[in-house]
Amino acid sequence: MEEVFTGCSHPGVRFPGGEASRGTVKPNGNFNASADAEALHKAMKGLGTDEDAILQLLTARSNAQRQEIKTTYKTLFGKDLVSDLKGELGGKFETLIVALMTPPLAYDVTSLRNAIKGAGTDEKVLVEILASRTPAQVKDIIAAYRQEYDDNLEEDVSGDTSGHFKRLLVILLQVNRVPSSLLVSSLLIESDAQVLFKAGEQKFGTDEQTFVTILGNRSAEHLRKVFDAYMKLSGYEMEESIKRETSGPLRDLLLAVVKCARSVPAYFAETLYYAMKGAGTDDNTLIRVMVSRSEVDLLDIRADFRRLFACSLHSMIKGDTGGDYRKALLLLCGGDDA
Repeated sequence: MEEVFTGCSHPGVRFPGGEASRGTVKPNGNFNASADAEALHKAMKGLGTDEDAILQLLTARSNAQRQEIKTTYKTLFGKDLVSDLKGELGGKFETLIVALMTPPLAYDVTSLRNAIKGAGTDEKVLVEILASRTPAQVKDIIAAYRQEYDDNLEEDVSGDTSGHFKRLLVILLQVNRVPSSLLVSSLLIESDAQVLFKAGEQKFGTDEQTFVTILGNRSAEHLRKVFDAYMKLSGYEMEESIKRETSGPLRDLLLAVVKCARSVPAYFAETLYYAMKGAGTDDNTLIRVMVSRSEVDLLDIRADFRRLFACSLHSMIKGDTGGDYRKALLLLCGGDDA
């Protein structure tokens, strides 16, 4: 298992408007796994726990470095670092630290497994991960899921969902989005826009299958051009039509696919905003996004958050969380765009 889930991010992955690594967390230049393992051991030894030392250290290391610390910790002390952390910490802070200690691929895989196998289905997790990850990442997730659980992710998703929502998830798991070079022809762009218009705004009732098929099988580059053509044709943004024409988990998934085609960082900025807005905080989503994007595009997410909403991501986290949990999240955020 540990051999499979290595590496701190997906090299060479590029997002619209972003660079290969636009994360807030970078590898530590003076990294020493033994010194870090010793420091963590000391922070947990004896009476009381030095939570501040733990969070300051772990948020300032890349995931690959955290895996090295974990290996060295076991060599030096004969104990599992994650088990020791779980034994010393509690609540949301523990959940966040354990997430930081999990390799990214393993984190996606366990998040999906828990979403499917827990009590009821956590559609939000299925939507967020399968709409936002690149085809290469989805392929890795499918292989790692099979290796870890000896189960087929597509079969598990199918068994736990239904209708057009299930169909679109299954299409996204095929990772057969036609490469943009073959697709971005003005004829097909126009044709897709017209077919979507006829399936929704122009029809009494909605042909959801058409939305599912086109949005699930086209590249992001192609879809962005389709959205422009659709706007000219119908006078509506694609998101407006989806909100009007569909409902429930299918609507959430279609919107996520459209938003990720436009901009993955903007999609996550919005996801973070709504996780904290209003009464109560969706801490699971807050942790999942902050951890999984910290080495990928959190700088872009922060910029989009500031552009889209009347506050910075830093200030919203600060006002919505507390204690060591807040300190660790703010360190991951890495700066205030006030």
